[in-house]
Amino acid sequence: MSEKSAQKRKYILEKAREVFAEKGFKDVTMKDVVEACDISRGGLYLYFSSTEEIFLAVLSDEVEGDDDESITNAFNSDTTAGDMLALFLKEQKKEILRRKNSLVVASYEYFSMNAIPASENPLKKQFDIGVQIVTALIEEGVKSGEFNCDNPGGCARNLMYVIEGLKVSAKTIGINEEVVDRELLYILEGLVPNYN
Repeated sequence: MSEKSAQKRKYILEKAREVFAEKGFKDVTMKDVVEACDISRGGLYLYFSSTEEIFLAVLSDEVEGDDDESITNAFNSDTTAGDMLALFLKEQKKEILRRKNSLVVASYEYFSMNAIPASENPLKKQFDIGVQIVTALIEEGVKSGEFNCDNPGGCARNLMYVIEGLKVSAKTIGINEEVVDRELLYILEGLVPNYN
């Protein structure tokens, strides 16, 4: 793919992301994406054949772009595991409380209507990356004496399930920052000896 084609594809995905964030998945048509991109229908079909293909490309780009630079840099610095976990949770909290441009509703619409093998599911990949990051942070914190945890992988999975639940709850039952802080603090209290 030429540089110009790659840039056009990237532009289409950015605009399509906005459409999916606004309308969900099931109500988006190729016409919606064409109008958002201000391109011809044929121009769009050069890159994508369906809204499903576009949506999965948007999610895949999110996962690839999810390698948060500040966390990656922190792994290569003298920052403590506790500080890195706090940074990770701060980024997750922002995503949970994001009011605009969130793909949570569209994602759950799509995955409730379509069976995708786990190996091809971008949300599963994103979840697994989160578990890997948190497991590494907890293991490092246990080594340094910051954390007390017999099962870093299990704790990391539990934390990621809590985060996923909070993302959905923010869109369905309307939780606020205080609720998010309380739930994340509950997890931290179990990890950090004498946290209070």
